[in-house]
Amino acid sequence: MTITASPPAAPARARALAGIALGYFMVLLDTTVVSVAEPDLARSFGGAGVAGLQWAVTGYTLVFGAALLTAGSVADRYGAHRVFRAAVTAFGLGSLLTALAPSLWALVGLRALLGLAAAGCVPASMAMITRLYPVPAERARAVAVWAATSGAALVAGPVAGGALTDLAGWRAIFLINVPLAAVTLALTAVPAVRCPRGDRRIDWTGQILACAAVALLTDTLIALGARSLVHAAWSAGATVPAVCAFAVRERRGHAPVLAPAVLRAPGVPAALLAGAAVNFAMSGVLFVLPLLFQQALGLTPGQIGAALLPMTLPFAVNPLLTGRLVARSGPRPPVLAGLVLLTAGGVAFGAAFRAGASYPFLLAGLVATGFGVSFALPALATLVVTAAPEGAAGAAGGLLNAARQCGATIGVAVTGAFVALGVPDQGHRGAAYALIVPAVVCAAAAVAVARTSRRARPPAG
Repeated sequence: MTITASPPAAPARARALAGIALGYFMVLLDTTVVSVAEPDLARSFGGAGVAGLQWAVTGYTLVFGAALLTAGSVADRYGAHRVFRAAVTAFGLGSLLTALAPSLWALVGLRALLGLAAAGCVPASMAMITRLYPVPAERARAVAVWAATSGAALVAGPVAGGALTDLAGWRAIFLINVPLAAVTLALTAVPAVRCPRGDRRIDWTGQILACAAVALLTDTLIALGARSLVHAAWSAGATVPAVCAFAVRERRGHAPVLAPAVLRAPGVPAALLAGAAVNFAMSGVLFVLPLLFQQALGLTPGQIGAALLPMTLPFAVNPLLTGRLVARSGPRPPVLAGLVLLTAGGVAFGAAFRAGASYPFLLAGLVATGFGVSFALPALATLVVTAAPEGAAGAAGGLLNAARQCGATIGVAVTGAFVALGVPDQGHRGAAYALIVPAVVCAAAAVAVARTSRRARPPAG
């Protein structure tokens, strides 16, 4: 089939964009929907500890993030629309099986398979948007709509997850993906989303090594938090050769997983660091707060979802404003603003818990975190995809989202370790340390982005 250079008609593009955004909504829903169900999961599986709950969350984000490194290349190689539709189908069927999981570790395994399917959706969706909207200004607005629609998943996750868990238990939170997948497939079954095949080679060995390295690092952090020092030592010892083998493979392989052409693009490394920092903060906060709300305040899952609304609502509404800012001033100012707000949010959380403050004192942290995420993420997506070389939009999207999900995985592992260790005690002070760490990470990322901005600025005169 010959694909013309002119873009499809506006109604076809709008329908396709709605389907693409809904698919992204669905996979992001699973990154947040489990957080408020943590207490119910612990009861359902015989009092699962913090380490088990960490794996229930990170089993998804770990595979999601690591597989994204290759998923972008797969989208470029086989056609983004084919990969997207296959991944959405697998995600719907996998969600049905996850709802039937008989044990915690069966749930973790099925969540890992869902992460693999999710990885096929995200870079393919970004590549389809690039194809649908070749004009940069139009593409920035389309990415903003995509981010706002998908941002609703971050709102709906805690709220819907809490309501469904209160109504029918944690299994109900996975069944919702089945109709979402069906609607996504219907909306994207139009010629407007057809993307050409490419000739990009795929290094499956490198992909397996990347997954192994991230999984072993995560296992090390979780084991440390659980005070399983022997386990942590073995995992740490295995992490080093896995990382070294991956580095050697990247240097000598003919199809590197990390796409050197994308990594060499100006500003991209700092943007990837920023993406990891944003998700480190967001996922760490979403893991810690529901546990604390249930333990310290005695809230139900539905009440926890409502308590998180001041943080999650900006995810849905603010990306539209961010899209206008990006179209007017470029992506870097919103990225910096978002990182500064995330830093302030972490400091506010830490101060509130350090003082043993009640919920009203947490509102500043919740609001700052919500606006920080919603400023940074749409701008980062535009920055990375626009900077990518021709024909590498899928790989660029894959790298950004891989960095984000790896950041989320490590964020849950690190903040959960502080909670499990109870540093320096088992009360509010441990939570204060857990929530200040994301602030430090985001501050470091802001410095990196600011330095990149100064280097990119033309000399005066």
